[in-house]
Amino acid sequence: MKILVITGTGTEIGKTIVTAAVAAAAQDLRVAVLKPAQTGLAPGEPGDAAEVARLAGAHVTAVELARFPEPLAPETAARRAGLPPVRPHEIAEAAQKLATEHDLVLVEGAGGLLVRYDGQGSTLADAARLMAAPVLVVAPAGLGTLNSTALTTEALRTRGLTCPGVVVGSMPAEPDLASRCNIDDLPVAAGAPLLGAVPAGAGTLAPADFRSRAASWLSAELGGKRPAG
Repeated sequence: MKILVITGTGTEIGKTIVTAAVAAAAQDLRVAVLKPAQTGLAPGEPGDAAEVARLAGAHVTAVELARFPEPLAPETAARRAGLPPVRPHEIAEAAQKLATEHDLVLVEGAGGLLVRYDGQGSTLADAARLMAAPVLVVAPAGLGTLNSTALTTEALRTRGLTCPGVVVGSMPAEPDLASRCNIDDLPVAAGAPLLGAVPAGAGTLAPADFRSRAASWLSAELGGKRPAG
C-alpha cells in the first residue's frame, strides 16, 4: 500500500487527525502527506498537511497543491477566488511522484468522497481511480453515521475502488448508546472492517504523547496494535 487515500463521510469528522495517526504509526517509514486542496485558510496559516506533520513527527513530508481562502468545497472555493481548480490528474501525478521518494503517501481529501474539485464534477474518487489506490473512510461515531458510511462505501464499490476499512475519527470518552452500538454496526454498514477509533480530543495532545499513543488507536492493517473489528 504505497499510496492510501483518506476520505470522510463528511466534513469536520477527524480526517486530519486520523491521517496524523496513520502517519505517526509509520515511524520507521518515510511518509508524505498530500493535501490536494486546502480551503478556508489564508496564505501562511498552517494547513491540514502541516498539522499532520506537527503531530506525527519529522519523518513526515507535508505537501499542499492548492489553497483557497474560503471554507467551501474545493471547486466552489477555487471559482470564487478566481483561481484554477485542482484536477484529478494533478493529484495523481503529485502522489505518484511522492511515492518515488517515500515509503507511504497519504492523500487527505476535503470534505466527503464526492465533493467537487473542478467544474467538470471531478472528485477525489476520480483521483483515487487514476492512482489505483485504496480509500480509507473516516466516519463519526454517533447517530447517522451508518447511513453516510454505507453511502460512501457503496460509491467506492460502484467505481471499482477498494476500501480497506473504516476508522472512527473522534470517539467520545463516554460514548452514548448509538456510538457504542455503531462500533459493532459500522463494519456491517460499510462492508469493510473497522480499523480503528481515534479518541475525541486526540489532536490536542502534545505531539510526543500523540505519537506514543497512535498505534493503540489503529489496527495492524494501518500499522497499529488494535485488533480489527
